[in-house]
Amino acid sequence: MLFNSFKFFLFFPLVCLGYFLLPQRWRWLLLLAGSYYFYMAWKPEYIILIIVSTLIDFFASSQMGKTESKEARKPWLWLSLFSNLGILLTFKYYGFFAGNIDHLFQVAGISYKLPISELILPMGISFYTFQTMAYSIDVYNGKIKHETHLGYFALYVSYFPQLVAGPIERAQNLLYQFRLKFDFEYGRAVSGLKQMLWGFFKKVVIADRVGVIVDMAYNSPGDYDGLALALATVLFAFQIYCDFSGYSDIAIGASKVLGIKLMDNFRTPYFSKDISEFWKRWHISLSTWFRDYLYIPLGGNRVVKWRWYYNLMIVFLVSGFWHGANWTFIIWGGLHGLYLVMAIVFEDVNKKLAQVIGLTKSKFLHKWVNIAITFALVLFAWIYFRANSATDGHLIVQKILSLSSGSEHSLILYIADGKVLITIALLGLFALSDSYVDSLIKQKRTLSRTPSLILYAAMMVIILIAGNFGEVNFLYFQF
Repeated sequence: MLFNSFKFFLFFPLVCLGYFLLPQRWRWLLLLAGSYYFYMAWKPEYIILIIVSTLIDFFASSQMGKTESKEARKPWLWLSLFSNLGILLTFKYYGFFAGNIDHLFQVAGISYKLPISELILPMGISFYTFQTMAYSIDVYNGKIKHETHLGYFALYVSYFPQLVAGPIERAQNLLYQFRLKFDFEYGRAVSGLKQMLWGFFKKVVIADRVGVIVDMAYNSPGDYDGLALALATVLFAFQIYCDFSGYSDIAIGASKVLGIKLMDNFRTPYFSKDISEFWKRWHISLSTWFRDYLYIPLGGNRVVKWRWYYNLMIVFLVSGFWHGANWTFIIWGGLHGLYLVMAIVFEDVNKKLAQVIGLTKSKFLHKWVNIAITFALVLFAWIYFRANSATDGHLIVQKILSLSSGSEHSLILYIADGKVLITIALLGLFALSDSYVDSLIKQKRTLSRTPSLILYAAMMVIILIAGNFGEVNFLYFQF
C-alpha cells in the first residue's frame, strides 16, 4: 500500500497529536507537511506534479480574482485547465493514444512508430487534478472567491486523507475548514475511529480476500467455465465496493478525528432501484463533479431529446475514460450511458409492463425486482471494468451467457480454504448489515455502550483473524 498498516498507525496519531497541540495558526503547516510526506512515501519525485499544479492554479485563480469580467478571466481559466489536463494526459493517457495511433498507422501501412515512454502513473492524479480544476472553474464562474493564502490552497490540493482516492472535495466545502479552530472532542474522535475501523474491515477482510478469487478467474478466463466466472463477477462487485468505500470510510473517519468534515462518497449503492439512483449513491463526489462541470454545461436534460441522450453518453464515456486508459473502461462507461438512455426511451413501456404482470400491486415486490434488475445490469458492466482487455471481457460474457463447461476445480478448491469460506460467510452478513452498520458508525443510530463495544471488538478480532495483510493496494489508487 501507499503506507503499510504499521507506518500509517504511527503516522496518523503523530499528526493528530501535533495538530491538537499546535496553535491554530500553525496547524495548516503541519497538515501540509504531513500530506506531502504521506504522498512522497510512494514516489518522492512525483510530489513536484502536485506542487506545479498548485502553483499554476493559485496564480491563475489570483488573476481571475482581480477582475469581474468573464472575458478577462477566460485566459487564466484556460491556463489552469490546459496545465492540469496536460499533466493528466501526459502521465495517464499518452501510452494509450500512442499505442492506438501506432495500430492505425500499421493498418494504413505506415511504418512510423510514435515513441512510447514507460511513465509510471502518479498515484491519485485523476483525483487531485479534478479537485483543482473544479476550484478554478468555480472561481471563474464567481461561485467562490479565490484563496489568497498559498498555504491553505496547497493544503486543499494535497490534504492527505483524501489525496490519493478521494472523495473529490469542492473548495467551498473544504477550504474554509482549515481556518477553523477544532479542539479535541472525545465523541467525535471515537466516531471517526469507528468509521476507520469499518473501512479497514471492508478492505482487508472482504475486498482483499475475495480479490484473490477474482484475480484467479479474471487473469485466466479461458481456464474457467461460465458459472465460475459469474461467481467471480459477483465477488468483484463486492470487492470494488468494499475496497473503494472502505478507503472513503478511512479517509472520512481520519478527517473526522481532526474535526474536518468530508463529503459522503457512498450510500449503499447496490440497493438502488434504477441506474440513475445507482449513480446518486456510488462514488458521489465523482458523479456530482461530472454533473456540475460537464453534464450541465452540455445542456443537461434541458435540450431536445436526442441531445439529452448525447449528453448522457458523452458524460459516461468520459467517466469511463477517467477511470483508466483502456478500452474496457470506455465500454463500461458506455454501457452505463446506454442503460440511462434506454431507461428514458422505454420508461412508459416499463411502467405498463409492471402493471400487466402485477408488480405494481406489491410495492415491496416491485422494489426488490427493480433492485435485482439494476444489480444485474451493474454486474454486467463490471465485467468490462475488471477484464484485462476488451477481448477478455467478450470471452467472459460469452462464457457466462452460454454456461460453457471448463475446468473450475482450482477456483473451487481455493474457495474451500478456511479463511476464504469465513470471508464469504462474512460477505453475506455484510450485504445484509452494511446499511445498518454504516448508519450506526455515522451516529445516525445509537447502541448502548456494551453492545457497541462488543460489535467493534468483534470487528477487530475478525480483521486480525481473516484479514489479508499482504501488499495489496486500494483499487482506486491506480486512477
